[in-house]
Amino acid sequence: MPRADRLTTLISRFTLKVLPAPLDEATLVVTSGDDDGPSKAVFLPRQCGFDIAPGRVLVAALVDWGGISNPLVSALPPVIEVDLTRDAETMAIAQLMKTEIAAQRCGAASVVNRLGEVLVVRILRGQIEAGSTRPGVLAGLSDPRISRAIVAIHDRPGRNWRNEDLADLAGLSRSRFAEMFLTAVGEPPAAYLRKWRLTLARQDVEKGHRVDAIARRYGYGSPEGFTRAFRKQFGALPITLRPKPSA
Repeated sequence: MPRADRLTTLISRFTLKVLPAPLDEATLVVTSGDDDGPSKAVFLPRQCGFDIAPGRVLVAALVDWGGISNPLVSALPPVIEVDLTRDAETMAIAQLMKTEIAAQRCGAASVVNRLGEVLVVRILRGQIEAGSTRPGVLAGLSDPRISRAIVAIHDRPGRNWRNEDLADLAGLSRSRFAEMFLTAVGEPPAAYLRKWRLTLARQDVEKGHRVDAIARRYGYGSPEGFTRAFRKQFGALPITLRPKPSA
C-alpha cells in the first residue's frame, strides 16, 4: 500500500507562512558556522524570540502555521534543531533565503516565504520520520499504520468513520488498532475525529459560512447537534464567532 501524504492536508487547512522578522519576534533562525555559511536551523513551534548573538544569525523569520489549533504544532517539541551540515539540500535552501533577504530585490518577500515553506516542510518531515515518545498526532503520524487512519480522518472529516473502517486502512484488527491509536495519539479515534471536525468547523465559522452547511460538511445530523458540540468544545455558540457584517 502506498504511503499516505501526512502533511499536505495540514498545510492546506492551516496556511503556512514564513516572513522575515526581528530576532525577538522570530520563531525560525538559521545560524552560521565557522565558514559563515548556514550551519544550523532552529525552530520554535509555539513561542518566539531567541537568545542568540545577532552576528551568528543569517536568517530570522516568523512561521505562522495556525498556532496550537494545528494538532501537529501542538505535538511538536518546544525546540527543534537541524544540523544543516548533514543535509546539503536543506542547507542550499537556507543559503538562498539568506541571499534573498540580503539582496532585497523585487519579490524578495514572496521568494523568502516560498523558500521558508520548503525549509519548514523539510524540518517537519524529519520530525515525523524521527517520531516521538510523547503521545500525540506526531507519534501517530510517525507510525506507518496508524498514520493511514489519521490521514484519512484529515482528508475526509465528514465521513462517518467507524473504528473498523479505520482499522482496515491501518491493516489491523479493530481491537489492536484501537489500542495502538490510543497509545500513540493519546485519545481514541472517535475523540480525535471529533476534535478535528470542530477545529475545521471553527475555521469555517470564522470565515462566515452558514451553520447548517458546516454541520452537513462535517457529518453532524443537525445544526442543533453541531451547535451543542461546538459550544462544549469552545465555550461559545458558532453564531457569536461569525464575522460581523460590514456597516
